[in-house]
Amino acid sequence: MPTLGEAARAVLLTPDPHAKRRAARALARSWRRGDLDHRCDAPMPDRPAWPDRPELLSPGQMPRRRGGSERGRIAMLHALAHIEFVAIDLAVDLVGRFGGEFPRAFVDDWIGVAADEAMHFALLDRRLRQLGSFYGELPAHAGLWEAAEATADDALARLAIVPMVLEARGLDVTPATVDRFRAAGDEASAKILSRIYNDEIRHVTAGTAWFGRKCDEMGFNVVETWQSLVKSRFRGALKPPFNDSARHQAGLTQDFYAVIAW
Repeated sequence: MPTLGEAARAVLLTPDPHAKRRAARALARSWRRGDLDHRCDAPMPDRPAWPDRPELLSPGQMPRRRGGSERGRIAMLHALAHIEFVAIDLAVDLVGRFGGEFPRAFVDDWIGVAADEAMHFALLDRRLRQLGSFYGELPAHAGLWEAAEATADDALARLAIVPMVLEARGLDVTPATVDRFRAAGDEASAKILSRIYNDEIRHVTAGTAWFGRKCDEMGFNVVETWQSLVKSRFRGALKPPFNDSARHQAGLTQDFYAVIAW
């Protein structure tokens, strides 16, 4: 029987975006059918395989997006599609790298996240095509994998940074983005972003819950451990405004982030 680690590695080493999307969903189906042994015995690559396009730029090189024009909305959708594309690999790498340290329920949750991210990418790419564009037409942010590289040695650090910082930031900014698309009359895009937003609440919930369980298992204070890991492993800053309501719904209450935000 093939192992979970082998199957995860195969997804990560698939460069074509649409093939990777299909592979992630196939991984989820295989796991749910019981076709994969719960062993993470294959080494995960340091970086996943990605396509030649989009061109990846540093944050300072990224062109500014322009307001509510159609090209501005396309640029925003393209940036979000790239985030979702990299999020496929982040979820699969979490499973393949750390899934053996956790019970099957952990894999159930994060395999589901990977399938969600694959679906999100498909929705955004289809919307881009409806608007006369496609994923890869524009440059994209090169730094999204940095969090994975900084936490490749520690499951707690990975959970602290990826779902509980990066995905939680999506909860903060997405409602205003939805409003901008609606104000521009782009209800189709607004509906896609609203669906992604609701799914991301579940993802942050899973991250917060498994982080707490692992801390409890190791005898660590949950909030203090998270704050310490964010300070030592996250290169950015936690900046308001925060969507306190959505974060609270996901279990990420203000006592985690309020005292270290700036």
